Amino acid sequence: MAFELPPLPYDYDALEPTISKETMTFHHDKHHKAYTDKLNEGVEKDPSLQGKTIEEILSNISSQPPLVRNNGGGYWNHDFFWKSMKAGGGQPSGKLAEAIERDFGGLEKLKDEFNTKGAGQFGSGWAWLIADESGKLKVTSTPNQDNPLMDVVQERGTPLLGNDVWEHAYYLTYKNDRAAYLKAWWDVVDWDTVGQRYDAVAK
Repeated sequence: MAFELPPLPYDYDALEPTISKETMTFHHDKHHKAYTDKLNEGVEKDPSLQGKTIEEILSNISSQPPLVRNNGGGYWNHDFFWKSMKAGGGQPSGKLAEAIERDFGGLEKLKDEFNTKGAGQFGSGWAWLIADESGKLKVTSTPNQDNPLMDVVQERGTPLLGNDVWEHAYYLTYKNDRAAYLKAWWDVVDWDTVGQRYDAVAK
């Protein structure tokens, strides 16, 4: 198997009540596992993909069939998503906090723009905070399991934070109220990790 299902970096109930143990169990053990298994199916069919990192595959995803695009995105997105959260959340600091103030006018304005993008993403998809090549922060969204690393998206950049707005990410707790989920989710954002990601690309 080329890719393995990454373990959660915390217990299944660590993010309650924002994300329930039941949701986390199904989301990780069923959905993320399925993306991992299907990605491996796609890689096994194409010798040119074997030995490549998932980032290398995603950067040239336009050359791949839907099996690899959808499940490669799902594999990477979910691993990134788990690592973007922790119990207690926190607050932005350092260079990241300065960049949020510079590019959005403050954290609350970033949250508003991010939540609007997430709520407005038709059907299934993701909302993202990215840094472009100059280090400027932007909020984007992508459909299905696409992400800003892919050569098929409208706005590419380095992902700093992403939220899954597929219904399986929130339906057991929030039913069809995606806006309530988006608002609550900020309580578990791991700003230390987001800050480290920004520090790695900041100019």
